[in-house]
Amino acid sequence: MDGMGGPGLQTDAREASLSTSVIARARPAAQAWQGGLAGVAWRICNALQFVYALVWTVGWILLALLVRPWSGPRARLPLRMAARCWAPGLLAGGPIRLQVEGRERIDFSRPCLFVANHQSIIDVCALFSAIPVPLRFLLKEEMRRAPFVGWYACATGMLFIVRDSVRAGALFRRQAAALLADGQSLCLFPEGTRSRSGELASFKAGSLQPAIDAGVDVVPVALHGTGRVLPIDGLFRARPGTIRVGFGAPLPTRVDGRPVARQELAERAQARVQAILDGWD
Repeated sequence: MDGMGGPGLQTDAREASLSTSVIARARPAAQAWQGGLAGVAWRICNALQFVYALVWTVGWILLALLVRPWSGPRARLPLRMAARCWAPGLLAGGPIRLQVEGRERIDFSRPCLFVANHQSIIDVCALFSAIPVPLRFLLKEEMRRAPFVGWYACATGMLFIVRDSVRAGALFRRQAAALLADGQSLCLFPEGTRSRSGELASFKAGSLQPAIDAGVDVVPVALHGTGRVLPIDGLFRARPGTIRVGFGAPLPTRVDGRPVARQELAERAQARVQAILDGWD
């Protein structure tokens, strides 16, 4: 029986081996084709999202500038339009879900200096949505010259700073302290720039000095997921996901009637942001 079935079985084995080899060679090609197709689909999706974000942003800025002359010296209406309309609409185009935690810790009737970690340009959008009061940001000086965004920032009283300039830093501290002392809230990113690795960098102590000068609390804010839904590297590469915003307990800038040292304040704010981030990992 071995003699009768041997050659046939060997032929079948060779054919099976060849078939397996062909399939093994074809599988990577199919996977590569599927991966390439998915990449094309994402690029098309991102292009459409970019157009939507651009049109949505320009439209709301133009509307905000239109109502600005009738919104009073504090520009409350244009700022609330950003928080209630522009930012939620932009997140919905992701689609991006926003989770906010710890907001009950904050007395939003009092002015605060909000300090947050920074991973993506969408951080501003998340903070506008999460903080329920008119909010101003500290921006790089280059943003003043940006069409539409710069116009809106100037019209609503945002603050600007030239990085690594001692004179500009002193001017910012005076302007920010006056803003806070006037009962308005300000948000800034004390790391100084966006984090490419996602790791929290040291907070610059000088950026917290305005809160000490004005005698207002510093509120640590942790942002998680912004770097994933809109990475810093490359072109516009938005992905669906969830952004978490966590508020830490406010830090007083005066203890027993004495101002807290700004380096100590910066280290405590950074530690609280890091603790929130660690709790989410």
